[in-house]
Amino acid sequence: MPKRLLVVESPGKVKKLSQILGSDWIVRASCGHIRELSDTGQDSLGFVIDDGNVNCNYVPRDQRSKETIQQLKAVTKQVDEVVLATDPDREGETIAWHLKEVLGLREPKRVIYSEITASAVRSAIANPRKLDFNLVGAGLCRDCLDKLVGYKGSPLVWALNNGAKSVGRVQSATLHLICQREREIDTFVPQDYWSVWVDYAEGFRAFYKGTANSLTDAPEPETETHDDAAGNNTQAPESKRVLSEAEAIRLVEEARQHPHQVMQVEGKTVYRQPPPPFTTSTLQQAAGSKLKLAPDKTMLLAQKLYEAGLITYMRTDSVMLSPEFCTSARQWLEEHDPQNVPQQVAKHRSAKTAQEAHEAIRPTDVFRPSAQLREELPADEFDLYVMIWKRAIASQCKSAQLRKTQIITQSGALLWQARGQVVEFYGYARYWNNLSKDSVLPVVQQGQALTLENANFEKKQTQPPPRYSEPKLVQLMERKGIGRPSTYAPTVATLKKRGYVHLTKGNLQPTDLGLEVDDFLQKALPDLLEAEFTAKMESALDAIAEGKQSWQQYLTAWNKNYFAPALAKAKTVVVSSSNPKASVVERKYETSKTRCPECNNFLAKIPSSKVKKKYFLKCTSGCENIVLFWSDFNKSWQPPRTKEVKKENHSQSPVKLSSYPCPVCKKPLEEYTYTKDGQSKTMLRCSAAQSRQDKKHKDVAYFNTAKGWWSPKFGEL
Repeated sequence: MPKRLLVVESPGKVKKLSQILGSDWIVRASCGHIRELSDTGQDSLGFVIDDGNVNCNYVPRDQRSKETIQQLKAVTKQVDEVVLATDPDREGETIAWHLKEVLGLREPKRVIYSEITASAVRSAIANPRKLDFNLVGAGLCRDCLDKLVGYKGSPLVWALNNGAKSVGRVQSATLHLICQREREIDTFVPQDYWSVWVDYAEGFRAFYKGTANSLTDAPEPETETHDDAAGNNTQAPESKRVLSEAEAIRLVEEARQHPHQVMQVEGKTVYRQPPPPFTTSTLQQAAGSKLKLAPDKTMLLAQKLYEAGLITYMRTDSVMLSPEFCTSARQWLEEHDPQNVPQQVAKHRSAKTAQEAHEAIRPTDVFRPSAQLREELPADEFDLYVMIWKRAIASQCKSAQLRKTQIITQSGALLWQARGQVVEFYGYARYWNNLSKDSVLPVVQQGQALTLENANFEKKQTQPPPRYSEPKLVQLMERKGIGRPSTYAPTVATLKKRGYVHLTKGNLQPTDLGLEVDDFLQKALPDLLEAEFTAKMESALDAIAEGKQSWQQYLTAWNKNYFAPALAKAKTVVVSSSNPKASVVERKYETSKTRCPECNNFLAKIPSSKVKKKYFLKCTSGCENIVLFWSDFNKSWQPPRTKEVKKENHSQSPVKLSSYPCPVCKKPLEEYTYTKDGQSKTMLRCSAAQSRQDKKHKDVAYFNTAKGWWSPKFGEL
């Protein structure tokens, strides 16, 4: 009986597909890419740009690829027909073209399916198509672009002699985002502010909102959105920010002097639509925030679930679902959760660049029992599958229904606001709960008098922008158009592997090496770091995939009009950076707002990964040994202290005990003198030195005010 050969990418699919297709078929895998551009020719690029044409020289990737090609050639001779079933994306189409070339196939049949199920695979084989040379052109162009940037750009950073290994079209733009955020954190100057509130005996807390004559009727915007990178974290409520302690004290005193009453009560029902099913980006974001998985780990697990026939293809930027799945999901809800069946399913829009022929990531069978899968799958694969299942079902449910309430109270001229929320109907959130917790307010009437139980304030500080977590970075890459679904995970993995970034408390922080490379590239190839510039290149690749542009003409023009002139200019930066004398002159440190105690010039910020602030201060105007480090304890810049100095200071300043007991351990409080902003100040703290190290004593600090000793935590003595 004549046999047919089906060639797929991953060996993990072979067993499942062989079971589906039976003995009439031979199923073999290419094991991903089988060929790559050679390292021959000028600059080892493996391709030559000649008068608008790009001539490429491809070779097997490695020894395994050579063996795979030989094995596929041997099997091809034994069969009557070869069908190419590589992955349903641009990369898969390019691999199919390479297979056509090495196997000498004239017009091979190309089939695509987004799930490895019997119906999907058989339907795909019954409806083959020809190779899409527009998609192939986009894939070949991406290969050439990436090699051109990598092979011609990387030698620029090698000349720095600092261990930098590579430059990349997507990699360097992504590193720039991380370094930009780090510089924002370094230059951030925190500002003190105070949050003021009142507690009522009726059972709720209200925060300072303003004065009666400053109240506006403008509605405050809804802040809850579907943010997969953030989970469902909510910020603690705050008052309108008060910018001085004196003003906070005045507001508290005024709140205590005047009677309080309810001025306004509002209640409204808000409907929150279900989130869309997963795309590659949102899957990586949610798996990072909920399961603490790195993007590359998420994709590895998703690949295994896809190969096992449990989910649809995991590289997609579409939120579309097939009518068959929507019907089966509705049937599941009718059987298990009939109250959650909507009259009309919420509509979601894919990104403009999404390939709508693809589906979102979803389970292939919503009725498959999870108890059975728990036994069959490793724990991390099972957890990811359940998350995909829940998200897909949630997208087909009713909206969540929330009751939002607001109470505005008044005391004298001051207004206070309390906000509450209760989930009246969970809807989609039964499966995908991204709603903030209930906050129940008591039932009160307009004009009702209230009993003030307490009025107080809390000192706070503005916080620098946070570093990006891996999920947040993937979200940012998608929003800015840097890369495409298949490149998010490998890009983040490459930055870590190169030593340009590392994880600090779950967030990505650039290393000194990463910052140096980014600093250099800002001078050498600034355009390549800009998100908009990289996004335009991705848009050009999309246009090539749609047949709107010739890939060879685009690559030729891009190299001639931008890259070749930019490289020539960049090499002049390399020369100046590699000249030791020039580098000494050129190196300029950021100046601080702190002056040198000897020459009164502003001190320089010297980067260092060994200190908490990531820099220390040093005089660069010629004063020797003027180095200051940040002290969290004193909240000021201090010279390095030695043990001898500590002993000397201790002998000169004997401890002065007060008559007040520590509110935590009851030992006497001691007077402690310190310097802040050039002024000598005194505070009370616990006299037990060892006790001061524990968390309970963290807030034992009384400051000298006009009314006597006062603590933000414990109040007046």
